[in-house]
Amino acid sequence: MKNIPINKGNYDMDTDERRRAFGENIGAGWEDEYRAYRENWARYAKEQIVAEYPLLVDLELSSLCNLSCPMCYTITEEFKKKVNATLMEFPLFCKVVDEISGKVPALRLSLRGEPTLHPQLIDCIAYAKEKNIKEISFLTNGSALNEEMIHSLIAAGLDWITVSVDGTGAMYESVRKPLKFQDTLNSLKLLKEIKDQLGTKRPVVKVQSIWPAIRNNPEEFYNVFKECTDLIAFNPLIDYLGNDTDIEYEKGFSCPQLYQRIVVAADGAMMMCSNDEENSMVLGNAYVDSLHSVWHGEKLNEIRCKQKEEGGFMEFGVCRRCYLPRLTESEEEFSINGETYKIQNYVKRSQKVGE
Repeated sequence: MKNIPINKGNYDMDTDERRRAFGENIGAGWEDEYRAYRENWARYAKEQIVAEYPLLVDLELSSLCNLSCPMCYTITEEFKKKVNATLMEFPLFCKVVDEISGKVPALRLSLRGEPTLHPQLIDCIAYAKEKNIKEISFLTNGSALNEEMIHSLIAAGLDWITVSVDGTGAMYESVRKPLKFQDTLNSLKLLKEIKDQLGTKRPVVKVQSIWPAIRNNPEEFYNVFKECTDLIAFNPLIDYLGNDTDIEYEKGFSCPQLYQRIVVAADGAMMMCSNDEENSMVLGNAYVDSLHSVWHGEKLNEIRCKQKEEGGFMEFGVCRRCYLPRLTESEEEFSINGETYKIQNYVKRSQKVGE
């Protein structure tokens, strides 16, 4: 029996009411299409359906970052040797968006770096909206969320921001160097205030933390952010630094991403999945190849066929190191305002920052 996990690794710690509102606010104005998109996100993966186009394209605007977090692979010498850390050229961005216009519902403008470092971020969002991309999102450390940037993002039509906020106070500042916790919290409060003033629900704002940064008091973390965000989540710490050697895997694993999304890196490299941090499985070059040709190409179809075999994912180094096939256990739990949540941690995986 196949084991094809959907959205493994990121878990919200929120109420049913807020979860429902989060989805409703993203899907407002395209409700039927949004519902189909979310249903197909699970169905295509589970039934291993290769649609004409993927449901999501990761267009990495920047593989550069302005932080030096201790658990991040981008600070390692190995990453710097293998990846061309750069900013995506605007004409390349337009080329990809032109192709997927009206065909792909969702666009994510981040992967490894910090997208707000791109000087044409607002132009990119506005262009994608003009081309009928329904859901535009990115992951950010929040360092650029000042008043001017917030107004520009809203005006351009951004739908969703996920902000990585690892813990509170001194814990946050030990991880998200050199940011200050109060500055980040103030930015999120300002974003909520401006949205309220303008009468808009978008961009919806999700805050997420690595689990060890909030382990001592997850309820405090939740209560600090619940009034200025739309959803609060956490991630058990994965093997960002590639240190783990004794890894246990799920039985029957087959990767869902091969049927959901495709990645275009900042330098144009087209990659198998969003967990290929080091460009180890490059399928094409967006400067010369169409997304459609790579999505239906021989390389990716061979990977799909291999992954349908029992243990087939083990043929690929990037998959052996990925968190998706790793065995999980739920021996740890926590409570927030009377609600109990279980941690789906990875077996034999340290939950200490920097390990």
